[in-house]
Amino acid sequence: MTGDLDRGDGHGEGPDGCKADHASAGGEHASHSDNDNVMSRRTLIRWLMGGIGGLAAMVIGLPVVGVLVEPMLRGMPLEWKPVGPVDKFKVGSTQEVVFTDPTGEPWAGPAAERGAWLRRDSASHFTAFSINCTHLGCPVRWMKDARLFMCPCHGGVYYADGAVAAGPPPKSLSRYPVRIRGGQVQVATVPLPIT
Repeated sequence: MTGDLDRGDGHGEGPDGCKADHASAGGEHASHSDNDNVMSRRTLIRWLMGGIGGLAAMVIGLPVVGVLVEPMLRGMPLEWKPVGPVDKFKVGSTQEVVFTDPTGEPWAGPAAERGAWLRRDSASHFTAFSINCTHLGCPVRWMKDARLFMCPCHGGVYYADGAVAAGPPPKSLSRYPVRIRGGQVQVATVPLPIT
């Protein structure tokens, strides 16, 4: 029978006398089955390549995400920095003071310095305002005669208590905690939001 199906000329007859339709149908079926296997291999290779690519992206991406997220998860150090002896500041005066921010890197140098406006409200009470405008972070200036903080960038104006007087700032000047220890005025170096 096998000899009847395939004579080598491609026109074999089956046992029922029909031409090679059965053989070609069987061939198509076998061919279709092979295509299913080829598609399965292609699909497997696609999945494997996608998995390998995803794994490679994760191996490269996780350290980058870690670098970006770690500062948010790390507790910010709170350090009290001395800004001068108590008797250096007169009651009612507002002066700019500078201190080193502990959140800066050791190599930062002058870039790690932070400024604040320190006002002595009474013999034992001080208020420290952030030097940065709450609009876009530009440094504000204390205008002694007007008793106002002025931002030169976009015209922001703050009252002596740090409240917004005019311009685009969305909120009052941020404040630093202040204390007196050992005759020194100290400012807490907490991270302050600019906006």
